[in-house]
Amino acid sequence: MNWWNSLFGKGARDTQLDSELRFHIDELTNANIAAGMSPAEARRQAQLEFGGREQIKEELRDVYRVRIVENAVANLTSAFRFLRKSPSFSIAVILTLALGIGANSAVFSAIDAILLLPLPFPDGDQLMAISQFNPKAPSPNTSVAPIRVEDWNRLNSTFQAITGYYTDDSSETSGALPEKITRAFVAPRFLQVWEVQPELGHDFSPQDDPTAVLISDRYWRRRFAANPDVVGKSLRIGPSANRIVGVMPASFEFPVREVDVWGQVPLNTPLARNRGWTWYTVVGRLLPGTNVEQARANLATVQAQLGKEFPETDAALAVEVTPLKETTVGGVRRSLWILFGSVTFLLLIACTNIVALLLARAMRRRHEISVRFSLGASRGAVVAQLLTEAFVLALSGAMLGLLVARAAAAVFRALAADLPRVHEIRLDWRIVLYSLACSIVVTLLCGLVPAIRGTRAGISGSLAQASRTQVSGHHRLQWLLVGVQVALAVTLLAGAGLLLRSFQALNRVSPGFDSSHILTLHVSGSWGETNDMPGLTQRVLRIIDFLHATPGVEAAATSAMLPGVPSQYQTELKLLEGETDPQHKIVVESRFVSPGYFATMRIPLLSGDLCREDLKAPGVLVNRSFANTYLPRGAVGHHLATVGIAFGVHGPIQGVVGDAREEGLNREPGPTVYWCMSAPLPDPFYLVRTRNAPMTLAQTLRERIHEIEPGRSVFDITPLDQHLDDAFAENRLRTVLLAFFAATAVSLACVGLYGTLTYSLNLRRREVGLRLALGAARGHILQRFLLEGLGVAFLGCIVGSVLAAGFARTLSGMLYGVSPSDPATLSAVVGLVLVVAAIASLVPAIRAARVEPMEVLREE
Repeated sequence: MNWWNSLFGKGARDTQLDSELRFHIDELTNANIAAGMSPAEARRQAQLEFGGREQIKEELRDVYRVRIVENAVANLTSAFRFLRKSPSFSIAVILTLALGIGANSAVFSAIDAILLLPLPFPDGDQLMAISQFNPKAPSPNTSVAPIRVEDWNRLNSTFQAITGYYTDDSSETSGALPEKITRAFVAPRFLQVWEVQPELGHDFSPQDDPTAVLISDRYWRRRFAANPDVVGKSLRIGPSANRIVGVMPASFEFPVREVDVWGQVPLNTPLARNRGWTWYTVVGRLLPGTNVEQARANLATVQAQLGKEFPETDAALAVEVTPLKETTVGGVRRSLWILFGSVTFLLLIACTNIVALLLARAMRRRHEISVRFSLGASRGAVVAQLLTEAFVLALSGAMLGLLVARAAAAVFRALAADLPRVHEIRLDWRIVLYSLACSIVVTLLCGLVPAIRGTRAGISGSLAQASRTQVSGHHRLQWLLVGVQVALAVTLLAGAGLLLRSFQALNRVSPGFDSSHILTLHVSGSWGETNDMPGLTQRVLRIIDFLHATPGVEAAATSAMLPGVPSQYQTELKLLEGETDPQHKIVVESRFVSPGYFATMRIPLLSGDLCREDLKAPGVLVNRSFANTYLPRGAVGHHLATVGIAFGVHGPIQGVVGDAREEGLNREPGPTVYWCMSAPLPDPFYLVRTRNAPMTLAQTLRERIHEIEPGRSVFDITPLDQHLDDAFAENRLRTVLLAFFAATAVSLACVGLYGTLTYSLNLRRREVGLRLALGAARGHILQRFLLEGLGVAFLGCIVGSVLAAGFARTLSGMLYGVSPSDPATLSAVVGLVLVVAAIASLVPAIRAARVEPMEVLREE
């Protein structure tokens, strides 16, 4: 490692300076002794004459630093000149690195924005999501009653403040047509928890009217054209006027990004003080120096006290405290790290490809390098020159790769618009620094080995390279690099193949309902309407009837959740006939739908009758899985009731319908109960089956609803198929990007194989010519080169298959309908790689077989 120390070893330079200083002082001492001084006096006089050692050493260091700068400039100049002389080589390397570094930086920009950066709030790591749950409930309700939020805030000792919010979609009716707005109702201490102040106006105060509202910067610009005098103006939301007291800053990233308006919830109403009415999503800000474990323990103690004080509503409840960032992005963490690992494989493949190219180039430059040695250049200086050339290539690739990273946000938004924090992905100084770090790492990975190997051989051996006596050459490292590329490419291609097969299996699945020609929409409503359930139900039924009577509509219905879109609402039920066996609980997926839901979605009725609307005892339909699991002797006629829910429902089973994948197309149908309630929510999903393309009726339906509900807005008009497609956007993102990475990896591996075989042919032209001159058949030469390339590819496939097995285990939780160890996928991948490797090897092999012996043997 002398070359490394000569380049970068500070200790080595200081030792050399000390040695030079001792030499000069010793010379002066000897001269003084020769002049007649005593040795001690001669030494002292020499040191006085020479001056301070440290001062001289610093002056010499300055000279050395200037020399380093001059050498660096000279190396850079030489590197650019070298790249200019070989443009095709330089372009190939830069484009390869731009793809590798750019794709790596692009995925890192997503990881940085989504997973690494704190939430965009002051001291965002102090924000915690707080929820209540019943450990014994199959699908616990995590919303919290307003009065319980106040109790937690009053009794805890680990939070600065705790607040809560819930949202609904309302209509602003000041204009000619109702405009849909999303409104958040918030608990006290709302802005204290988020540590934000209005850009205009002020926070809620006791002097404000209960209808006072804050508006978002986005809504302020859209609705009021950024009028600075907006404070004090009124918004008419539904039947009431609401005075604007402030405008939130544009930087305020509320968890529900669609919110336009924030309003207060009075605490002195009976509903707000009812411990059974759970409304709020709760967020708290920790005290400085407090960690999550302390907060959990503290709130557990507080809730235990409340359980003793209010045993009927609080005794069975527990509290969970989770960092808000984790609840926001935790679901996509695994996918993003898998993509990052995959794109790192791609960068490694690109690096090995570049190493092979640089090795080949270094072998061609051995004569030039040996001449530089003969002229007195040190090995460290030559290594520095070669590393500078590699760095210029890597830096150029990184700068071009930044364009790829810049386009990443658009790609992520297109493939997975619902990805959390996707709007925060951008190119900033962190990504530039990351790309620069990648270029430095790539320089060391790509340039170090070729530089060391290219300067290792002696001068005579290098100068003799062109001799006629040399008929062959060694290139084992190049073949090793090709094998590494093939192994990594097989790993990525196997993962992409499994995801593609999983996606195909998902597309082939029968959902149990017909999603074609279904248009979904919302009609604005407020949670306050649930105080009058009969009136709310009549309003929803009236809209359904109006939709059904619209020309071009076959059927219409409502549902609390969209069919086939991943969602779960598990409840525990009991049969009202007979004793309940505590060892065999009835746990099912509950769906709240209108009676026309089954005709609209074309879910077949297997036995009994369709359900009817009854607020006191709604009709119930169960699916085949429920009947087979819990009532195999006949389900119709039994009565079901919910267990452990404050506002439970009960009703008779009137029929059995076919199994439908209600919880998601990637989940097998489980026991499901359909409660016939047209208005489970103030704004349920309206499902409309149309005779023609769904969106052709969008404007017509909007106008029809406006006729009977002029004060309500109609929004989110979307075909059901688009909802189903969007539900698997993350799967699509993984599959598309991994397939792209895998295709690129295979291409790079094949280019590496082609380049290495071509290089091998160039080194062995005399050997091939001599073999042909001695009578070897051209077919034998063709076979020899072809098998050489296929042999390396085959060994790479074996290693890649082992790596692919480990990678597949990482993907196992993301697959549907295909095993992680699926032999068909791995066999297809290996077969594809070998076929492509054979094609890549064929051209150099044909060129080898067509060598003219006499022409080659006469070459100098």
